[in-house]
Amino acid sequence: MEWHACLDEYEKLVIRMSTPRVVIDNGVCPTATLVKVDSARRHGILLDAVQVLTDLNLSIKKAYISSDGQWFMDVFHVTDLNGNKLTDESVISYIEQSIETTHCDRSHGFNGLTALELTGTDRIGLLSEVFAVLADLQCDVVDAKVWTHNGRIASLIFVKDCNSGSPIEDSQQIDKIEARLRNVLKGDNDIRSAKTTVSMAVTHTERRLHQMMFADRDYERKPILEHTSELPAVTLQNWVERGYSVVNVQCKDRTKLLFDVVCTLTDMQYVVFHATIKTSGDKAYLEFYIRHRDGIPVSSEPERHRLIQCLQAAVERRASEGVRLELCTSDRQCLLADVTRTFRENGLNVTRAEISTTSDVALNVFYVTDATGNLADPKTIEAVRQKIGLGNLKVKQLPSVYHQKAEPEEQQAVGVGGAVLLSLGSLVRRNLYNLGLIKSYS
Repeated sequence: MEWHACLDEYEKLVIRMSTPRVVIDNGVCPTATLVKVDSARRHGILLDAVQVLTDLNLSIKKAYISSDGQWFMDVFHVTDLNGNKLTDESVISYIEQSIETTHCDRSHGFNGLTALELTGTDRIGLLSEVFAVLADLQCDVVDAKVWTHNGRIASLIFVKDCNSGSPIEDSQQIDKIEARLRNVLKGDNDIRSAKTTVSMAVTHTERRLHQMMFADRDYERKPILEHTSELPAVTLQNWVERGYSVVNVQCKDRTKLLFDVVCTLTDMQYVVFHATIKTSGDKAYLEFYIRHRDGIPVSSEPERHRLIQCLQAAVERRASEGVRLELCTSDRQCLLADVTRTFRENGLNVTRAEISTTSDVALNVFYVTDATGNLADPKTIEAVRQKIGLGNLKVKQLPSVYHQKAEPEEQQAVGVGGAVLLSLGSLVRRNLYNLGLIKSYS
């Protein structure tokens, strides 16, 4: 009995050691809520924490990550999208519980639906054709996300049968849906790479979109249209003495930026040992000390080039150009087919879309440009709104948090050369200071 009791206590200790511990502090920083996480280190633990925060649409203004041996510690400075600290106790409790119990690849409540994965060459009106086919096949779109990048499109669409309200399980019906959608995606010029799949996986939706575009090698394709915004600056150098590769990313700040970068590093089998994330006004500066899961830093020029390309793609996929249109109306059959057909008939191209349905109300977001990838003519936008309904389709601007003035102390970017020259001990002391574990790192 004593032996079994010892085993039980040991198992409890292992569970306590492997379960992340979360502390949320509103008293340290006057402008942000601090979320501190520490746990035993495992692959994907950083992504788990970032995923919880970004799923709540929180803005991560700063972050400090440090992994000492087998222990992982980090602190996030977060606000809501209006730049306010977190005061809602239900949100705080959700963060604590979710990070402490989270696992990678968790599902997001899409049980009872059929997931369709689509990749192919993007073109004007493609989304309209996809939704028209689904409507014709009696598929009700409940939730969907659509990304476009470098002339490619990836979409994860959750549907149910219009008549029964049940997931579509009949193999013949599934084959018919896949075949019809594949023909639409192929068009006249994508015979080889267009793909349609019925997915049974429960991977986080946005992580899955990154994986789909990565598998489609969108990062290697040259954009059809010239970029209208500044490309993300990504540099990589090896710190030979310490056995790290140091990655710096500088780009425009936006929500979910850290998730997109960490997601890509994780799926490419890189481990983040230390990192510093800062934002200043509308700019973000991210620095990561990484190794491959086999313990080796980036070891060749092709690997270095590929990692830089993939990180640039990860930043760009969600940074859609165009006017943000929000549709809020009663859900009905063929709604998406009708709305996207109206876009197409007026020469508008959908560069990104987020479709959701709650209690028979459609809450949809579309980013649209003109046919050449430039900002759409305001007169065209108003004409589309007139046809769909001025009260239903509204033009939305970016939150004011993106237009705040830069703080003087945050003006300087984190330099690659200077970072490489830092000693590891100094880096760790600084991160321990930011975690509140020591009084000074000077």
